[in-house]
Amino acid sequence: QVQLVESGGGLVQAGGSLRLSCVASGFSLDYVTVGWFRQAPEKEREAISCSSFSDGSTYYADSVKGRFTASRDNAKNTVYLQMNSLKPEDTAVYYCATDCLYSLTSSTTDGYWGQGTQVTVSS
Repeated sequence: QVQLVESGGGLVQAGGSLRLSCVASGFSLDYVTVGWFRQAPEKEREAISCSSFSDGSTYYADSVKGRFTASRDNAKNTVYLQMNSLKPEDTAVYYCATDCLYSLTSSTTDGYWGQGTQVTVSS
């Protein structure tokens, strides 16, 4: 069964950190781009990162650049999003998805999506 499963969300104070995980099953992350997206209440979903782990490229939205880092564990077929210096405006449901665009101009993809994990940052 092909799926992506996110975890690691939760409640954190402003300035804190969280690490999200996205486990892929039924396919390999070797040959796809993998992105992180988020959707805050009453706002449109936005792309915040897109990675190609085959060539080591990762692109970040300005809103998270310097604070968030995407990485991967090949052995576990898992990607991570390390989120530091969190702000209340980072509160959203976070999703991982395949087939993202490096330009981060699209809030959707034709690939696989996880179910999302809630991140809440208190002030």
